[in-house]
Amino acid sequence: MSSANRKLQYSLAINEAFHQMMESDESVFLIGQGVKSPWYVGKTADGLIKRFGAERVIDTPVSENGVTGAAVGAAIAGMRPVVMHPRMDFMLYAFDPIINQAANWHYMSGGTSSVPVVIWGVVNRGGEQAAQHSQAFHALFSHIPGLKVVMPATPYDAKGLMVAAIQDNNPVVFIDDRWLYGVEDEVPEELYSVPIGEGIIRKPGNDVTLVAVSYMAHIAHKAANSLEKEGIDVEMIDLRTVKPLDTEIIFNSVKKTGRLVIADGSWKTGGFAAEIIALVNENIFDHLKQPAVRVTLPDIPAPASADLEKSYYPDEGSIISAVKSLIKN
Repeated sequence: MSSANRKLQYSLAINEAFHQMMESDESVFLIGQGVKSPWYVGKTADGLIKRFGAERVIDTPVSENGVTGAAVGAAIAGMRPVVMHPRMDFMLYAFDPIINQAANWHYMSGGTSSVPVVIWGVVNRGGEQAAQHSQAFHALFSHIPGLKVVMPATPYDAKGLMVAAIQDNNPVVFIDDRWLYGVEDEVPEELYSVPIGEGIIRKPGNDVTLVAVSYMAHIAHKAANSLEKEGIDVEMIDLRTVKPLDTEIIFNSVKKTGRLVIADGSWKTGGFAAEIIALVNENIFDHLKQPAVRVTLPDIPAPASADLEKSYYPDEGSIISAVKSLIKN
């Protein structure tokens, strides 16, 4: 089977990125809790410890702060670590090495030293995991100068953005969503990267601009295709990167459609969607035909009930309703 038509699951695309980068660069290593356990990391680390050994695939105790600090120190010393947080909720314990150290080091050293570390966090929404195991913090990390934040939605981008993150000389927060791990798509066999900071138009359209990242981009694409059957022509943009934002792709689309919907898998107040609306209002407000609409989580913690989760998490129907509300006005 050729590279052009080979299909690969999202989790295996990340796994392939690790295999190829660790093969090509001896400074790359993976460290974190559960990196040899499918229960923690799915198939993303399959075969790595057998191929590269325990010195480069380091399964650690539960010590988010200490492990992340060790990875940041290794990066400053010239290595290219990827530090795994199987539930990004507990990355909060690692705020000091991520925010105070990694994000500031290049600036505070006058540009003489870099921190090529990837902080890899997984969103574990749903499955009755409740408030302390379901949170998405991309807006929080995007607030911090010195950090780049990427959130792929497809297997192709998962591999390409992980490669780009490892190759980057700055700290990159790589966030994926466990709901995407079984998604399958075409992924080239060769080593490649996806540029950090560049969005992509998944579906061109003229009536409404629909912007999303990560799992919500996956759902937004489905919603855009469903709306097309009803005669509503949606331009669906997968930003792929939360910071730096590809404002050009957003502005050009909104100038064309005059309508904007943002679908975000985190909370409404102070979030990623609010930042996009603020940027549009500051720069191209006169092109809007109506106020932009946000599809987000409500401003409450995640419930621990499957029935309540159905109402809590926005879905394809939520996006379709938001788009139709702009078309009617």
